Amino acid sequence: MHVAVSRLERATGDGLDLEIVERKGVGHPDTICDEIAEEFSLALSRHYLAETGEILHHNVDKVLLAAGTSKPAFGGGEVTAPMRLFLAGRATTSAAGKEVPVGELARQAASGWLRRHLPTADLERHLELSTLVHPSSADLTELFARRPGKRTRLANDTSCGVGYAPLSRLETIVHAAERELGAAATCGRPAIGRDIKVMGVRQGGHFHLTVACALVGRFVKDADEYLEAKHDIAGIVREAAAAQAAGSVAVDVNAADDPAKRSFYLTVTGTSAEAGDDGQAGRGNRANGLITPCRPMTMESVAGKNPMTHVGKLYNIAAGLTAQVIVDTLPEIAAAEVRLVSRIGRPIAEPATIAIRVAPQNGRPPGAFAKDIEAIVTDHLGLIETLWRELLTGDVRFGRWPLRSHAPPGRSDTSPGPSDWKA
Repeated sequence: MHVAVSRLERATGDGLDLEIVERKGVGHPDTICDEIAEEFSLALSRHYLAETGEILHHNVDKVLLAAGTSKPAFGGGEVTAPMRLFLAGRATTSAAGKEVPVGELARQAASGWLRRHLPTADLERHLELSTLVHPSSADLTELFARRPGKRTRLANDTSCGVGYAPLSRLETIVHAAERELGAAATCGRPAIGRDIKVMGVRQGGHFHLTVACALVGRFVKDADEYLEAKHDIAGIVREAAAAQAAGSVAVDVNAADDPAKRSFYLTVTGTSAEAGDDGQAGRGNRANGLITPCRPMTMESVAGKNPMTHVGKLYNIAAGLTAQVIVDTLPEIAAAEVRLVSRIGRPIAEPATIAIRVAPQNGRPPGAFAKDIEAIVTDHLGLIETLWRELLTGDVRFGRWPLRSHAPPGRSDTSPGPSDWKA
């Protein structure tokens, strides 16, 4: 296995003059699609395991949420036409001589997730679900089942995964701001809807955060109470920024509001999908939970792909976690970027290309760290064969592992064990 280690020549993260970061919260239409695609995949995987003792071929990563229509109002409002959720993809539809209840598993996965994360929506009246999943093609099903060795799984696609570490201050702030607003929505501030989007821009030492946050009409009495809620939201965001020692911070909340024209970001259900915005899997947060145009990114979607052989899922998760372990383990590495490229039909633990870029401190050459980095990469690629277990238990979840803004002191052990994958 060849690991190409080179110097990260350009500025990155906090070293950039201009930085842009975005995060879409769990109630955003695109995130809803990603999360439900993933829940559906996990439900299929658990069913296959229970019936056959192994996960069978599936990819259910094509989800579309078509917005409904609504009439939000202070103190109430109503949904006048339901949202429509379409779950599409390919799956093994019979196992161990039994039909797989694909439609029922889809309904359970979608309704369970929505009840947990969008409790202000009435699923009976506000949402219609359609399942458009069909059997997998014969060639991909055969490839999925093909195992030349006892444990070896073969990549079912030629794709790439990218990851980096550590997070910049702005990335940490944007992630934390959305998370804190989501926590507030579930702990005493029901007026805050779950459809939250945070866009952060840093120019030099100045941070500007623009927050779009749906407010739930039945918990907001009037315009004055709405404006008070906006003030509280801005305060939560400023606290998240202050925790990262961000000095100059400007925060705008629901910037399109026009109180003079009685125009407010008010909803019935807490999501713009009730009327204002459609959603689609793969259009939202990348594997680490952020949208980072100033960082290496891939358009490859993670959610809904099978956790056994789909490198579009596994390599993006593995790349991010590997980059984090490099900066955690090697204190002289200030930043790391990891790129993995697969080739269809090759063992998933043997990428066709492994490219690591690092920013050593004190002017040391990247080659001085090549042996340690190769050991880290080898260990983590070895774990990729069993990553599905952590995905099924929720110990690893795309967008939720604890990437840090600054690497802690390095460990003496350069061979991280399975616990390093945990969320």
